Amino acid sequence: MEKKSKRAEQKPAASKPTLKKVSVKSVITGGAGHFGFTLGRALAKAGTNVIIYDIKKPLWPIPQGVVLVKADIRHYNKFYKACEGADCVIHAAAYGITGTEQLHRRQIQSVNIRGTGIVIEVCKRRNVPRLIYTSTVNVVFSGQTILDGDEDSVPYFPLDEHVNEYSRTKSIAEQMVLAANGSLLAGGGKLYTCALRSPGIYGPEEQRHMPRLALSIERGLFSFRIGSSEALMNWVHVKNLVQAHVLAADALTPEKRYIAAGQAYFINDGEKVNLYEWLSPLFEKLGARKPWIRVPVFLVHLSVILMDYVHMVLSPFVELTPLMTLYEVHHISCTHTFKIDKARKQLGYTPKKYTFADCVEHFMETRPHTRNFFVLKLCLCMLLFVSLLVLSVKYQEIVNFLRERWAQCRELVE
Repeated sequence: MEKKSKRAEQKPAASKPTLKKVSVKSVITGGAGHFGFTLGRALAKAGTNVIIYDIKKPLWPIPQGVVLVKADIRHYNKFYKACEGADCVIHAAAYGITGTEQLHRRQIQSVNIRGTGIVIEVCKRRNVPRLIYTSTVNVVFSGQTILDGDEDSVPYFPLDEHVNEYSRTKSIAEQMVLAANGSLLAGGGKLYTCALRSPGIYGPEEQRHMPRLALSIERGLFSFRIGSSEALMNWVHVKNLVQAHVLAADALTPEKRYIAAGQAYFINDGEKVNLYEWLSPLFEKLGARKPWIRVPVFLVHLSVILMDYVHMVLSPFVELTPLMTLYEVHHISCTHTFKIDKARKQLGYTPKKYTFADCVEHFMETRPHTRNFFVLKLCLCMLLFVSLLVLSVKYQEIVNFLRERWAQCRELVE
């Protein structure tokens, strides 16, 4: 039986105003996830009828005013039915960001691209006037240094140069949604769209980043500090991201002169942080030492590339969760921060102050008992043995492959 998380209402430093009702009926794809459910709960509290549309059930009790439709976003007829009478769709569903999902390229393409196409088409056919896409900073970032980038100065990262399929397909999907802005609806009127680009999301009930970070720390994977200790990034608290989506829905109305129509916005807490310093409360609670061994980025790149090669060789027999990917190496080792001035000015976005330490407290109180990692260590030893076996059989092929990658890394550095 699944263990349900305790509901934690985290209080910001200042009193939080009641969210404005901006929709009669909203449909949230991916609504069973941490962000989607938090958004649905907030909209329902403001008086909106909410449909959370997802292939799985949420971990939390469904409140009054919220209805769960358990279905795949790629099922046109089911999504068409769910959108009856809706005046706003928030498209937060996506696939492939972490774990073994990252290896399923075809499914990532199918969900993130074909699914988005279905969402756009249903909005047109169902006369839904507003569509908000929950995007990611990955549409513009893939390992290059970006300091205080904004929507005008930072272009889309070239699609054929993304290091993972998730980021590439999210970029395509965002561009599809923004291109649909101004499309004619079946019953007259127009479809107005916008995209909100978020970094990593945190919060007291978050189920993706926090458990994975804690597990990595306990496994000793965070004993190493990759690249520069000065690298900076942004994060966003789930309630700040909810606020941004509510404001975006309001900014796609005639009362606000459709100011957000066709626009993309970077959304974060308005703070730049170093990952290792930001994670300090988690290291302390887990009784772990902060990273102290510094490893050059290019060595980690080569290690990850070799592991990718091993995964590819073993994929017909067994599916293994990558310990680390190039995508994750880039996020840890490269500065990539973004300004939220545009969202402040056009949407009225004012992020509240939250602390990661409070989220760690809640996580430690509700997490399952510490796992025994004997089986994991045994599997890692077996993986190492198989890797050495593959290396011995395919030695020259792998050496040539690594030489090519090394040459590419040197070109980037020079």
